[in-house]
Amino acid sequence: MKRVVVVGSINLDLVAVAPRIPRPGETIAGSTFHTFPGGKGANQAVAAAKLGAPVSMVGKVGNDDFAPRLKNNLQNCGVDVSAVSCASGPSGVALINIDQDGRNAITIIAGANGEITPADVDVNLSVIRSAGILLTQLEIPLQTTIYLSEVAHRERIPLMLDPAPAQPLPAALFSNVEWLTPNETEACSLLGNSGQQILDNEVRSTADRLLRLGSRNVILKLGDRGCYVALADGTRALIPAHEVRAVDTTAAGDAFNGAFAVGVLQGKSPIESAHYASAVSAISVTRSGAQASMPTVTEVEEFFSEKLARKP
Repeated sequence: MKRVVVVGSINLDLVAVAPRIPRPGETIAGSTFHTFPGGKGANQAVAAAKLGAPVSMVGKVGNDDFAPRLKNNLQNCGVDVSAVSCASGPSGVALINIDQDGRNAITIIAGANGEITPADVDVNLSVIRSAGILLTQLEIPLQTTIYLSEVAHRERIPLMLDPAPAQPLPAALFSNVEWLTPNETEACSLLGNSGQQILDNEVRSTADRLLRLGSRNVILKLGDRGCYVALADGTRALIPAHEVRAVDTTAAGDAFNGAFAVGVLQGKSPIESAHYASAVSAISVTRSGAQASMPTVTEVEEFFSEKLARKP
């Protein structure tokens, strides 16, 4: 199998659990607090590595106490960190509030992630060229993401873009993207819609509008409704979500992206890869933490076996 290469963020997640997410100006009592390695880029790298794929991470940590923990955790999960460098100042941090239903509200402080430049892409070009698929997100500077997309296009490496956090993107970026994977909020932002939800009867038209932005394929992530796959060849399919009890939805989308990339590299079709990724994402939400919630190959196989055994 060729490598999954991830260019993106590496954070420490500071996670507070409370009965509900506080309103502006409100103080409430929480129940638990934990710290977990996170960052959308690192999460996707760990998700893919735990599923048995060879994975390299291109990113930065700070020169603070968080940095060794973040880098060591990636290594312990099987991720090659030879292209993870150190920047002056703090590592990236995410402040995460989680309610009793597993829903979250997240504030990101970029830290070292904000120091990833196009020059870092050039320095690590040999790593990037080793990729069978390249994953990136928007927790690093946009100019770096745009440059990375141009490199991916030039080198003919399929690029998966997770457009999160939601922000306006230049039209030229989309034409370099093989797989665009927004959730509902991000899809609405990309299309200039004021809402954050997509009605059932709007899913197909929304995916079609996203395709017209220029990416070759779209996977629209719909939370507990599943995902909608819209391919350049005209294929359209709604992949239902697996019913599980959600504990923490943090990094569910990252679990999906990492697993989908692994499926594609294993030779699965896009529909098969989406089914596989949905299972991985479902398992992840039953556990606390970001990278800590990512399942192994064995756990995914057991999940499918149990689902099959429960069928009448």
